[in-house]
Amino acid sequence: MTDLFYEYEPKEVLRYFAEISQIPRGSGEEKAISDYLVSFATNRGLEVFQDAYNNVLIKKEASPGYEDAPIVILQGHMDMVWEKNKDVEHDFLTQGIKLRIVEDHIYAENTTLGADNGIAVAMTLALLDCKNISHPKIEAVFTVEEETGLTGATNFDGSKLSGRYLINLDSEDDTEIMVSCAGGIRIHHEVDLQYMSAPKNSLCYKISITGLKGGHSGMDINLNRANANKLLARILYDIKRAKKMHLVDIWGGSKDNAIPREAEATIVVCDSVQVVFESAMKKFQELFAEEYATSDPNISVSVSLVDDCKRCLTKETTEKIVNLLMILPNGVQTMSADMKDLVESSINTAVLAIKEDILDVTSSARSSVNSKKDTIVEICQCIADTLKIEMNTNSAYPGWALDKDSKLRDQAIDSYYRLFGTEPKIVATHAGVECGIFKEKISDLDMISIGPNMYDVHTPNEHVSIASIEKSWQWLLEILRTIE
Repeated sequence: MTDLFYEYEPKEVLRYFAEISQIPRGSGEEKAISDYLVSFATNRGLEVFQDAYNNVLIKKEASPGYEDAPIVILQGHMDMVWEKNKDVEHDFLTQGIKLRIVEDHIYAENTTLGADNGIAVAMTLALLDCKNISHPKIEAVFTVEEETGLTGATNFDGSKLSGRYLINLDSEDDTEIMVSCAGGIRIHHEVDLQYMSAPKNSLCYKISITGLKGGHSGMDINLNRANANKLLARILYDIKRAKKMHLVDIWGGSKDNAIPREAEATIVVCDSVQVVFESAMKKFQELFAEEYATSDPNISVSVSLVDDCKRCLTKETTEKIVNLLMILPNGVQTMSADMKDLVESSINTAVLAIKEDILDVTSSARSSVNSKKDTIVEICQCIADTLKIEMNTNSAYPGWALDKDSKLRDQAIDSYYRLFGTEPKIVATHAGVECGIFKEKISDLDMISIGPNMYDVHTPNEHVSIASIEKSWQWLLEILRTIE
């Protein structure tokens, strides 16, 4: 796999990216990559610490002449989102990511690529392994479970760090310096499932929604891409209003922080409405294709008869589920008044999953204003109270406020200008970044986030520019070379 990049630069960064791509490292499954990092450090005589959560800290002394330079923390997460289309056979636990190059971009074969945030890991390993690059003392922090709630960063012991400059390598545009991010929280609505025998003289249908682009629920929420769970809700609500209908099964989405690309429901309806029902499904195909012609041109609504269903959910349970999915807020809620085109608050109806006799509807809410995030939670609690269902929250994490007097940001701007002749853009993001958590642990941290151009992260179309990796690598080295 490493031979794939033999003619590309930066060779060491790409070599390490290819190497770690063969190691399972989905969120919650980072033990193998964590042990790999420990072995990497041990084999090179570097100081290393692995905590009980599998976070890893590796320290490398300054190169000659940089002993008095400020210590720099390099930080990224080792986990990746495991996503594939439903019809693709790939076992993420046992199979590595199959890489391919299309012109200037690295893709995977029908799965997520893991450049988010494998490029950070690869860049940092290349720096730790180098013998001819000028740099201050480095404290390299590799965290786990960033993609599922920033759990690794939350549990990392900040007292082990001496540096007061932190460069996060989890950004996705090589012309930008990220200086602020949103906080977030996971919201769970739980519906108790009550079953009954399926009505006599009924037909059982499976409704599937596929072909959506999906994307990152923070970075891509402003692109107005279709949410498969919400489209399914519209179909089910229409059926429920016009015909006697019972849900049998339902699922949608797979990751808390991804806009769901696929959703499916099995229902029973009276057999006398077969023609009308199938006609209605064709109507929704045409309707959705028109509504999302630009953002999701491959959207598909399909329906098929399945074997007789022996049992289904009661009418009351069906109504609770359909009503919940219809009225849950979704998408952009507010825009920032301070930064142009920045989403301030949003919510994504992310995952529908039946667990034993409970349907768990998971939403991910984000906001750079804590009070507005709290308001979204309160709205969701009001919905739960109205429908008489349970709601709980978890995985809350803080935002990262703009530091108007960042010395590190100024030095990064100067480095960029020396290399490329222009100044980078200063941006905030609606996505969650671990910087906010590290700022809570070490109040006087001066932080920035940079990274190469990535596209369609958290989807099987994820790809990263090789030329941009080289550009970001040179920028990072120039910042370290001139750090004061």
